Amino acid sequence: MIQHFQRHPFLKWVAYFAIWTLISLAFAGQSYLTRAEIGSPVTWGFALGRNLLDWYIFAVLALPVLWLVRRIPIELADWQRRLTIHLVASIVFSILWMLPRAFLVTALQLTEGQRGFWAAFTYALVATFFFNILIYWVIISVAQAIGLYRRDREREVRTAELEKRLIEARLQALQMQLNPHFLFNTLHAISSLMHKDVDAADRMLIRLGDLLRYALESTEEQEVTLRQELDFLDRYIEIEQTRFGNRLSVEKQIAPETCDALLPNLLLQPIVENAIQHGIEPHARSGRIELKSTRVDNSLRVEICDNGEGLPTDGKAEEGIGLSNSRARLQQLYGNQARFELKNAPTGGLRVTIVVPWRTLPLAKQNLQLTT
Repeated sequence: MIQHFQRHPFLKWVAYFAIWTLISLAFAGQSYLTRAEIGSPVTWGFALGRNLLDWYIFAVLALPVLWLVRRIPIELADWQRRLTIHLVASIVFSILWMLPRAFLVTALQLTEGQRGFWAAFTYALVATFFFNILIYWVIISVAQAIGLYRRDREREVRTAELEKRLIEARLQALQMQLNPHFLFNTLHAISSLMHKDVDAADRMLIRLGDLLRYALESTEEQEVTLRQELDFLDRYIEIEQTRFGNRLSVEKQIAPETCDALLPNLLLQPIVENAIQHGIEPHARSGRIELKSTRVDNSLRVEICDNGEGLPTDGKAEEGIGLSNSRARLQQLYGNQARFELKNAPTGGLRVTIVVPWRTLPLAKQNLQLTT
């Protein structure tokens, strides 16, 4: 609410005088009923005019008070000097209220029997001096409370911004650690293929260049759509299929509605790479990787299965850089809202399950990405 008023100063002034007007109306009604009860009735116009005049003068004088409390808030540090300044200021505030009030009630004939400016001023001095001081302290109390609230909010915003930057730095570090890992593994595969099939190794180098170009262009993005992630994954699989030939097959069951869902950038590639290295490469038989995506309530669920040996009998897997980084990135981005599970599939092999909160890009941004 405060931030909304800061963006629209006109609304702030409207609200400011609306508050003082409501106070005026409340006191006018109280004055009208009290005078009628004690047998000294006044007209509603008289009660309203007097109270609007009184409280609008307070509203004008409150502005320098608000300025003063911002410059010299009452705090524990140097509290004696600050308190003395506000005590003196409250007396000045009370007297300054009486001067225009005495002049205006006389000029507008809102007095009851008093004649002249000094008579009205003397009456106000006796009747309202301490009440005006009380109003001063109410004003600075409200100002102090609003100031403390605003500082707390600013502190929370700064803390949240720092936490966000820290998380982004951690994610960036994880992603930078992941890219060289992928690069070294791919270069190792190319070097081993170079002695068997030079043409195939050359094709792998060309596709590796495309992959690196994409990875560099998307370094700043922590999240991409599943469609983008699958496009990158297809290029990686082409490299691996050049290496393994017919030994590697990939099956996809991608629900159409999940293509625009967001997930961490370069998340699937190290998991597929792990499946190839540990589930397919050690064996002479054909390897199969299944990739499935579905929407489950408000979550995106992605499963990657291979037909390798799966987890050892104790159910504990030794996670390398790829899997450990994937788990860490999910934790940094989504906390407890994300899930990363490794289990043996019912048909054999390892099944990696990823669950992240369901989020999509705005429609305009989706259209921009499709055109580019």
